[in-house]
Amino acid sequence: MKKIVLGFSGGLDTSYCVKYLSEDKGYEVHSVIVNTGGFSDEELKKIEEHAYTLGVTTHTTIHAVKSYYDSIIKYLIYGNVLKNNTYPLSVSAERLSQALHIAEHVKKLNADAVAHGSTGAGNDQVRFDMVFHIMIPGVEIITPIRDMKLSREEEIAYLKSKGVNMNFEKALYSINKGLWGTSVGGRETLSSKGMLPEEAWPTQVTATDSREVKLSFVKGELKGVEGKTFTHPAEAIQYLQAIAGPYGIGRDIHVGDTIIGIKGRVGFEAAAPMVILKAHHALEKHVLTKWQLNWKDQLAQFYGNWLHEGQILDPVMRDIEAFLSNSQQTVTGDVYVQLLPYRFQVTGIESPYDLMNSRFGKYGEMNTGFTGEDVRGFSKIFGNQTGIYRLVQQDVAGK
Repeated sequence: MKKIVLGFSGGLDTSYCVKYLSEDKGYEVHSVIVNTGGFSDEELKKIEEHAYTLGVTTHTTIHAVKSYYDSIIKYLIYGNVLKNNTYPLSVSAERLSQALHIAEHVKKLNADAVAHGSTGAGNDQVRFDMVFHIMIPGVEIITPIRDMKLSREEEIAYLKSKGVNMNFEKALYSINKGLWGTSVGGRETLSSKGMLPEEAWPTQVTATDSREVKLSFVKGELKGVEGKTFTHPAEAIQYLQAIAGPYGIGRDIHVGDTIIGIKGRVGFEAAAPMVILKAHHALEKHVLTKWQLNWKDQLAQFYGNWLHEGQILDPVMRDIEAFLSNSQQTVTGDVYVQLLPYRFQVTGIESPYDLMNSRFGKYGEMNTGFTGEDVRGFSKIFGNQTGIYRLVQQDVAGK
């Protein structure tokens, strides 16, 4: 029998794929789930049991939270990346990590084919397909849900005919949880107007008192929260999420362009990512120079857009990552953030690399590094070329 590796979540689509590929197409199905922070140990165990009940030959759980951070999230933080100034790329970044691990599993098993449960309507199909084409060229990619244009009702009828007993009830809201945020889709996000109701958000608001938290960064990475240090930044993110999530912070709806050319809306909650990105950016504004910040903004915007479109393997991404990493050498210090229901604010920073240093003057008050005469001469020279340009234009116009 030919081997096929199936990216498996345990939901309706991938459950259909197991039965279809094994019983109708005769494949030896090896399911794999890549945990990027969205599943508890109990949930992973249930998914494994479900996979074997469906008839897979093997099921593998890959714990990828730390590698997900190391290979992708770290650079999103370095770049303060928010797609369209709104979205921290919660799902798009996660899918790429999953696709890369699935491709490695295909190579490990020397499988003949790979499958995923994407439909033909969104970005994920492109992200998975493109990574597979690059990482495992020649391996057949099979996508039953997309290729057969199956409706939910058709999938359910098929599984019932195969004697599959599982929860077929469709949730009112589709939720995808990961280390870098949770996406929420529902009827309110299917059109251009509408906000998700309070009950749709996975994390309900239970914290009402304001709270100040101290975030400690070392060379751009979050290493401590409220004086507690962590061996890996992913643990710090999870810890901060537990604190900030109950405030309802980081909720929004992102409107963006899909890879396949259509517009889309999706709700998301990302308390820890939003707090971290804003805190990190505030620290950078104190410790980096004007042109470091300027070029970082430009490169990071491209990096985020190219990542969103699945181009994680483009070598230019390694070049930009090298720049972003080098820019973080002085991004060390503490950032203080006030948490309140539905919002937060950065109240200040402390860093040995702070360029807002009273030794060199105080903005709007006094300067110790130069005199008024220095500024008088500098101002004349600094605007010299523009002054020449205007005089020449006046001469030409007067002729």
